[in-house]
Amino acid sequence: MIRALAAGLLLLLSGCIGEKIVPDEQAALSAVQKCQMHCSASEKKGVDMSPGPCLGLIENDWVCDVAHSPRQAVDDLPENQCADYREGRAHHFVEVTPDCRFIREA
Repeated sequence: MIRALAAGLLLLLSGCIGEKIVPDEQAALSAVQKCQMHCSASEKKGVDMSPGPCLGLIENDWVCDVAHSPRQAVDDLPENQCADYREGRAHHFVEVTPDCRFIREA
């Protein structure tokens, strides 16, 4: 009995049980949360979200962008994407709706 409990504890502590989040997934989750928080703060400051503004860098290599919901062709035009992303200073983005709901990340 004690051996079975010890073996189970060893497996649990070694990470063999449960799902691990890899670093890239953790960064994406963090970026999504930061984007939604930044979006909400921008809304409270009176930023007009209807034209789909870029809300800028939210963490290293990530930008936050507002897009239409449902997405429209205009959302895919380079001139409507964050300059930091378009010009290669950031390689990932999070898109949220004008009311700060998550759309997608890449």
